[in-house]
Amino acid sequence: MSAAMAPALNVSPLLSKPAPNWFPSFKSLRTIKASGSRRPHVTLREQQPGSLQIVENPEKLFTSLGLCVAQVGLLAAVGASLCFADPAAAFKGGGPYGSEVTRGQDLTGKDFSGKSLIKQDFKTSILRQANFKGAKLLGASFFDADLTGANLSDADLRGADLSLANITKANLTNANLEGALATGNTSFRGAKITGADFTDVPLRGDQREYLCKDADGVNPTTGNATRETLLCD
Repeated sequence: MSAAMAPALNVSPLLSKPAPNWFPSFKSLRTIKASGSRRPHVTLREQQPGSLQIVENPEKLFTSLGLCVAQVGLLAAVGASLCFADPAAAFKGGGPYGSEVTRGQDLTGKDFSGKSLIKQDFKTSILRQANFKGAKLLGASFFDADLTGANLSDADLRGADLSLANITKANLTNANLEGALATGNTSFRGAKITGADFTDVPLRGDQREYLCKDADGVNPTTGNATRETLLCD
């Protein structure tokens, strides 16, 4: 196709449309200067094609934006603190014994006698010479706890977890341990077990043999003889 036959392009609308004015007029600048500002700050914002708005106080705009950014930052910090909070700090204590923390604590010599401590969590706690005489400890966890010399006489330990616990020289006189767990390296060395009920307690062979040497008495609550509950010969 020759140049003579090429259709003519109508560019007049494009050329006739005024380009956006991104600069203030000299009249606007003179108005700002006349206001007495030594360092005029002009913020340009196009609202419509070909029109221009001059904001004489852009500091207000930036202040508002700064407050929004600060609020967002605060919310982000709070969210991060909730996600990465120390689990130990959030722990409220094990079981129905109020809000007192009993898990992983040094509770040496503490008096829990006669208290209702059902399903209380004493995991990994130090409970040397602690007094649990007559306490209700059904389902309580003493997993890997140190109960050396503790007084557990007349305590209700049914279903308690004594796995890996050190019960050396503890007083278990007349304690009811029906269904308690004593797996792993649970040690009853030197414990007083007169009248204790060990029905359905899974003991290692060496621990059962050791306890049978001194087993005697009858549990006053269940009426079961200690030797029978230990399956002694």
